[in-house]
Amino acid sequence: MRITFAKGEETKYISHLDLMRLWERTFRRAQVPLAYSRGFNPRPKIAVAAPLPVGFTSRGEVMDIVLERRISPYNFAKCLAPHLPPGLDVLSVEEVYPQLPSLQSQVRSAEYRVTVSWDGSQEEMQGRLLAERVRQLLSAEQLLRQRRSKHYDLRPLIEDLWVEGKEANGWVLGMRLRAGDEGTGRPDEVLDALGLAEEPHAVRREKLLFGLDK
Repeated sequence: MRITFAKGEETKYISHLDLMRLWERTFRRAQVPLAYSRGFNPRPKIAVAAPLPVGFTSRGEVMDIVLERRISPYNFAKCLAPHLPPGLDVLSVEEVYPQLPSLQSQVRSAEYRVTVSWDGSQEEMQGRLLAERVRQLLSAEQLLRQRRSKHYDLRPLIEDLWVEGKEANGWVLGMRLRAGDEGTGRPDEVLDALGLAEEPHAVRREKLLFGLDK
């Protein structure tokens, strides 16, 4: 069963490990017939496409679970709904073939919506300055950065970057960043490259892109 879910403000500061424990408790309370691995320490067969960094919200997390017996997506969602804790919402449920490649191996990129509360000059001036910074970043051949004492080039990890506009909470940026074995782009690193890392901001992952998704 493939579940697309949202992670809201109430759960954005819990770690990936704690999120998995929260889901396990929720499935048990809903009496979902989870399938378990064999061996000394059986674990439920749950796989998340891409862990979400602590502090981010999301409208497009994807998780696969294996069941001991078939349940229709409708009945599955109906049983689960009363047991969902605040901050977790199921957006869709569908059956997928068990023979498909692992969910993690299919992730290619992720789209983010980043709101920055940028103090300083007037709104019109901010807009022009922000657009110019985005243009310069996208035109750069390299963006050499350092993460955990390792040097890397951020530029190939940025597939697209754009200014969506101004809202009450600040300026909204859209980002499509690469995710996978060849490297994963992080919104906070893009903000740092734009000179906005120290400004108050909020990050929401909009969706994950798999395989040939556009």
